[in-house]
Amino acid sequence: MTEPTGPNLPPESPEEAAATGTLASRISLRQRSGGIVVPVLTAVVAFLLGGAVVAATGHNPLRTYNDIFNGAGLNWFAHPTTDTALTAPYNLSQTLLQTTTLILTGLAVAFAFRCGLFNIGGQGQYFVGLFVANWIGTSWVTMASGPHILIGILAAAAAGAIWAGIAGFLKATVGAHEVISTIMLNWIAIWVGTYLFGKGGPLQNSQNSAVPISNDVVDKARLPVFWGDQVLQGVHIGFFIALAALVVFWLVLNRTTLGYEVRAVGFNPEAAAYGGISVSKNVIRAMAISGAFAGLAGGLDMLGYLYRIGVSDIPVSAVGFLGIAVALLGRNTAVGVGLGAFLFGALLFGTTHGLQSGAIDPQLASNLTYIIQGLIVLFVGADILILYLWNTRRRLWRKAQA
Repeated sequence: MTEPTGPNLPPESPEEAAATGTLASRISLRQRSGGIVVPVLTAVVAFLLGGAVVAATGHNPLRTYNDIFNGAGLNWFAHPTTDTALTAPYNLSQTLLQTTTLILTGLAVAFAFRCGLFNIGGQGQYFVGLFVANWIGTSWVTMASGPHILIGILAAAAAGAIWAGIAGFLKATVGAHEVISTIMLNWIAIWVGTYLFGKGGPLQNSQNSAVPISNDVVDKARLPVFWGDQVLQGVHIGFFIALAALVVFWLVLNRTTLGYEVRAVGFNPEAAAYGGISVSKNVIRAMAISGAFAGLAGGLDMLGYLYRIGVSDIPVSAVGFLGIAVALLGRNTAVGVGLGAFLFGALLFGTTHGLQSGAIDPQLASNLTYIIQGLIVLFVGADILILYLWNTRRRLWRKAQA
């Protein structure tokens, strides 16, 4: 679809926006001009500082990172094989499972960002998608496999959209800040799950009332596995659904009127409203679309490899929050989110399952992921400074050559 034009609409590109002379426009132009440099430098600096922390504890950072690399299955690319009974392909398959989830939780944050909203409720939206998928997957046991899976996936995405849409509605109608409302909705989702699967809860395991855990998703509602063994958490077709979501994200933002309006509101809501764009409508639907991505992540996890959830599993999950780092590192772009999700997926699995050489205590290594995640968020927030230092280096190099 073609994008609307008109003298009252805000400029479409950062270059045109910069001509207005506003500070926000000039910052946007500088950020866009950084291209791939800023996220790459951000990741490199984060890993260097993470290595310095490892060295300060008396361990070898090179051996540690090598263990994480192998533990994530990235050494598979040197010797490709489809036999997941071997260590490298199995580890890579687990990394891809993590990547699938992080792509979608990253998109949940990125889409809202493009509308000028900070959706930190991806965790709650992920949970409600997970809960609904479990309910669908453990019910209607006589239904055919295809419709059962499809309904479970769509219901999970719809649940996430409704959950995030609440925050969008509050923002659009009474001005409630989405950060506050999404934080509260995260906690509500956690306690709803605790009630549903806790002792005496409506979705608790029907076989043993003493165990606060859900029923297992029936076989016909489980996503088909295309690589690996389903019992050993093989890679399911949800991986391709996540890749398709990246394409949908790009198409919606860049090739539809809806995407144009979302970007216009995110760039300058006052100018967008002056140009005839409904800010309130776009806030609500941007949050709903963001929530649909996170809810879809929960649905794919439940129907793809988890199959059950216990009360003790709920508080330890953090994939929704990790989606924030993925989106920031990926600069809220489809390609960037995909690469950022793969990076963090490798870190998550590699730090918990790859430290076989004893280079570092596994308990310390699990915290290394959080250290690198925090550093990336810190440096992404200072991307203008990183870009300035990068350009300064180039200017000094040119002077030295002259």
